Amino acid sequence: MHPPDRSGRDHANEETQPLYTAGGSRADRGTAGSDPSSSDADGGTPSARTRIAGAGYAVRRGASGAARVSGTAARATGRGARSAFLLARRASHAEGAGESGLSRLIELHAFNAAGDAAVAVALAGTLFFTVPTGEARGQVALFLLLTMLPFAIVAPLIGPFLDRFRRGRRWAIGGTMALRGFLCWVLATAVVNESAWQFPAALGVLVASKAYGVTRASAVPRLIPAGLTLVKTNSRVSLAGVAGAGISAPIAGGLSAVGPEWTLRYAFLLFVGGTILAVLLPARVDSSEGESSVPLNKMSGSARFGITAPVVTALRCNAGLRALSGFLIMYMAFLLRDQPFAGWEDRTTLLLGLVVGAAGAGSTIGTVLGSVLRSRPPQLIVLVVLVLDVSVAVLAALFYGLPLAVALGLAAGLCQQLGKLSLDAIIQDAVPEHVRTSVFARSETLLQLSWVLGGGLGILMPLEPQLGLGVAAALLVIWLVVVLRGRSALGQRAAESHPRP
Repeated sequence: MHPPDRSGRDHANEETQPLYTAGGSRADRGTAGSDPSSSDADGGTPSARTRIAGAGYAVRRGASGAARVSGTAARATGRGARSAFLLARRASHAEGAGESGLSRLIELHAFNAAGDAAVAVALAGTLFFTVPTGEARGQVALFLLLTMLPFAIVAPLIGPFLDRFRRGRRWAIGGTMALRGFLCWVLATAVVNESAWQFPAALGVLVASKAYGVTRASAVPRLIPAGLTLVKTNSRVSLAGVAGAGISAPIAGGLSAVGPEWTLRYAFLLFVGGTILAVLLPARVDSSEGESSVPLNKMSGSARFGITAPVVTALRCNAGLRALSGFLIMYMAFLLRDQPFAGWEDRTTLLLGLVVGAAGAGSTIGTVLGSVLRSRPPQLIVLVVLVLDVSVAVLAALFYGLPLAVALGLAAGLCQQLGKLSLDAIIQDAVPEHVRTSVFARSETLLQLSWVLGGGLGILMPLEPQLGLGVAAALLVIWLVVVLRGRSALGQRAAESHPRP
């Protein structure tokens, strides 16, 4: 035992006291390590040096603890990110997708959906909400007409044109991504300078997004692994898109708080990454060996190409579903801004996000239900979802309110996804393999054009919810009657051409 001195220090523990000042004396180190409340050598109040040293010790101890916590959090975040990446990679490469090249297309589609989500977040706060409603609707309608009409004319020629050139599809898919990246950069500058280029750049992004859907549709059947069907393959691609949009939207929302131009620059980076992935797709994407092309005018029915009554009926049902989707996005974007619900006057962006987000949630639910309903006849499902969509649209027109507006968005997303999966299943079953890729691409072209027509109608409709939604619901009812009558006529025609023995 060593007796304590007058200051109360224990000499035995003196060597264990921390060193706080470089080059300090032994006495200084002992004083610095003592309790700040202890007396000095004269037995009086704590000296200034003792108080300062004690405070420094506390600060350093706190900083050391904070550094340890930050390091632990960083390591945990890194491990979580690596685990999420490995999990996503395993999911994209499962069931032979890695060997067939489908995994690269799945990753590409995730980038595409993430970029589209970022653009949607940016435009929700700029294009639709910073320009007077009448002026915005006029400009959107004009540029939709100017940009979509050429697309409608060229779309039937895309497939045959690409069939003549090696590496055509990969570069076509990459071109739609690169074009959107360039237009996002232009749009970011236009938003900052409030330039008139905002609308043509935004509509150009929209057109390129629709063109991507057409070109991607021709690539999917060429990358299906052995043992997977077209339906399951498209479900996996769609889920990747949902995941990409779900991850990207919060990031884009955070960047939009700094400025919408940063959200658009973030979208630019995503589309650049998508361009690289598109070019790196397997060479089989460009191969059309053993395949035949189907003219677009044969999509109304052709026994030679296997486009039977179920295929035509499913395609017509999906056309109605896509038209409603395009109508809702364009119409509700302006309606909710001009006439928000009571209590939402200062939160119009959030209000639009609820309706559009409900459509995204419905699409996710539809993908999950598609795997549950695999045992149900797709010919029946595609009719049921059209009837459901029509019913909800009629209810929303009659009893317009926030719950029914969200329900309409949810139903539109759900029915569109289930309808598309059913169409894929019917094409997989009814269309011969040598024309299946062409039929699938042509069907996607028609569906994208249906979306455009619905969006154009949404821009032209007056901003009276009962009137606008009522017209859309009435047109859907008429379309349902056309589909049912056409189904009966097609069935009768098939029965006459193939009578029973």
